[in-house]
Amino acid sequence: MHSPWTSLFIGSMLSLSLQSNPDPAPDQPQMRDDANSRMAHEQLCRKASQGTIDVYFVGDSITRRWGATDYPELLAHWQKSFFGWNAANFGWGGDRTQNILWRLRNGELEGVRPKVFVVLAGTNNLTAQTDPQAAQAIANGIIEIVHTCRRTAPEATVVLMAIFPRGDLPHAGRHIEQINQQLARFADGEKVRFLSINDQLVDNHGEPKSDYFPDRLHPSLPAYQIWADALRPFLLQRLGPPASTDHAPPPTGDPKAAPR
Repeated sequence: MHSPWTSLFIGSMLSLSLQSNPDPAPDQPQMRDDANSRMAHEQLCRKASQGTIDVYFVGDSITRRWGATDYPELLAHWQKSFFGWNAANFGWGGDRTQNILWRLRNGELEGVRPKVFVVLAGTNNLTAQTDPQAAQAIANGIIEIVHTCRRTAPEATVVLMAIFPRGDLPHAGRHIEQINQQLARFADGEKVRFLSINDQLVDNHGEPKSDYFPDRLHPSLPAYQIWADALRPFLLQRLGPPASTDHAPPPTGDPKAAPR
């Protein structure tokens, strides 16, 4: 049985260990070490080496679901919306900005030179305890994702999406607005273009419309249609009309959802 002094020592060492290994800031890369995320990363690294990628979507589950094999209805809409533009989806569910940065810097941009990036990130960094200082840090993380994309393909145009509204966290709307204001100020309107569709996704009280966000976080098909409609002018301007053929790599999905 431990003495009180031993217990105090163990507790102090645990506290020091936690302090010496803090969660990295939103603009610092962090690997996810769960097996499914590792498999997904390997899958996406292979995807980056296949086909032709002119439009590179990066983000979390909101991005991923649109072009994933385990969401066939959304995938069909993705293919209808972007066929002929060689668009590839590099979203992964649950990722915070730290995790996206790690993926981009560890193989998922290897050899890829897109003409357009579409970036939607940051919602998973939000918590019920988010404050203005944390909101600024999240904005910095998203901006670092943009910098990482631009270092890979300096001639590309980055469409920087506003974080979508969500109704599952107290006070999330205020912090999302703060972050989006920072992103709008960062965008130069040329190489980095800020795009917000949030006014179309909320009701008269500023709350996410239930038919657009059935679980109060993830978009429904009609919400993705609004996103596609908003992106189309950017893609037409940068890439011209979609071609009659498409050479993007095949879509991927959640590894644990794949048949064994």
